[in-house]
Amino acid sequence: MTLEKQAAKAPHVYLSFDDGPDPRWTPRILDMLAQAKARATFFMVGRLALEQPALVRRVLSDGHALGNHTFSHRHPWTMVASAAREQVRAGAAAIADITGQAAQYFRPPHGRLRRCMTEEAELAGQQLVLWDRSAVDWGPFGSARAIARRLGATRAGDIVLMHDGGWGINHPAQLTEVLPAYLATLGRSGLVPALPRVELLPQRQQ
Repeated sequence: MTLEKQAAKAPHVYLSFDDGPDPRWTPRILDMLAQAKARATFFMVGRLALEQPALVRRVLSDGHALGNHTFSHRHPWTMVASAAREQVRAGAAAIADITGQAAQYFRPPHGRLRRCMTEEAELAGQQLVLWDRSAVDWGPFGSARAIARRLGATRAGDIVLMHDGGWGINHPAQLTEVLPAYLATLGRSGLVPALPRVELLPQRQQ
């Protein structure tokens, strides 16, 4: 899983957050990113974006990027093709209706690829983006200590997966406990959290 490298002056990493926007956790994460002068991409669920339009606009005004994470986060393999395509279209439409801008990136729920959904995203000009390194900030292994250990293995060029959505099995409370220290460590290591470029290649999750 490779990323087309930007000219080697500063090693970049690409932070990403899924499953928001969340009225409790997304603002906290935005504050932490602002404190660290870090940029990230937020892959938003369309129905949640429609519930929090001001928060969606804040993500953009704070200098971050938006990605389409479908309309309601249904598992890609549980729908007929027409419904799967509509999830992609409706997720993108929600973001565009709120911001006046089309999403540039698409990430399927759970990182599960399905041809009809990636085709629909491509038709709308959205680049498929998965990840290199997951915080695994969810489920039984999503403790602050374990999250910090996984994030500590970040390397230049990595796309890093985290979650700002506080529903389901996600643990944003555990993530936000360690996120400031992680961002500080990136800075000390000379790694710059940056926005993705349009030539970001599709990724395989690890």
